[in-house]
Amino acid sequence: MARKINVKHPVMEYLAIAFGAAIMAIGVGVFLVDAKVVPGGVSGLAMAFHYLSGNKLPVGISMWILNVPLFIWGLRELGKNFAMRTFVGFSLNSVFIDLFRGDIPGLRFIRLQDSPAIQDLRKNDFLFLILIGSVLLGLGLGIIFKFKGTTAGSDIVASIMHKRFGIKPGQSIMFTDFFVITFAGIIIGMKNLSPDKPALSLTLYALFLLFISSKIIDVIIDGFDYARAALIMSEKNDEIADTILNDMGRGVTAVKTRGAYTNVEREMVLAVVPMRELSRLTEIVKEVDPQAFVIIYNVHEVLGSGFRRRI
Repeated sequence: MARKINVKHPVMEYLAIAFGAAIMAIGVGVFLVDAKVVPGGVSGLAMAFHYLSGNKLPVGISMWILNVPLFIWGLRELGKNFAMRTFVGFSLNSVFIDLFRGDIPGLRFIRLQDSPAIQDLRKNDFLFLILIGSVLLGLGLGIIFKFKGTTAGSDIVASIMHKRFGIKPGQSIMFTDFFVITFAGIIIGMKNLSPDKPALSLTLYALFLLFISSKIIDVIIDGFDYARAALIMSEKNDEIADTILNDMGRGVTAVKTRGAYTNVEREMVLAVVPMRELSRLTEIVKEVDPQAFVIIYNVHEVLGSGFRRRI
């Protein structure tokens, strides 16, 4: 019998982090750098320095240089638990960005950003170009976070601010990203790096990028809603439970409850079903007791018989 691979094995986690770093690098290095749309954080700051240097300072190596002191700071403030995965995450991300952009000596022929497809999107469908870049950025970061890695940068700053001053991480990241995007927008405007698009327009694209990528990160970490839970309160709970058990083959749980207004104790039925079976569940409840009170809500993950497990 073949042995099932444990996806939580450290080797698999590091491979997943490397895969996420590569996807993120494509989104940043191939789609966003030459479009002058800055994603915020250290990657956005590295892009700003890239523009200041007249495109002579590679984005990847600039990111790595900026991340090293943040990594050391985080190591001192937050401990060693995050160290290895963080170092691997931001180092691979930096290497992949310069690799795909052809900024590594001996591999300058790669330059994916100069491919006809990317050039066509940059010229004729700029919004779609940014949308793809934001999806890849969010997808890559989501995979890295899913497997316990980080890319350092503003994540470390946010964690330290939360530990020292109690500032919520979301607020710290939002402030950092806003500062970086504004700084990059000023540089682009002052140096007139994008004569066909005003710096303010690129800044608005950057804010759109942040919104899309953050949503993708949430989806990767939390998963799509693939099941529904139903709380059913009825005078015919036993009949509803038996029908769900026998007709749908789904388990149910009886939960003791007490009405706060009536002070009457009764049982409530809890059932979890895949989305495709939700309509059948509601039909059963309606057939047995049209007056039943039903609450249905999203479920991100279910562990147990009858449901597939998420990675």
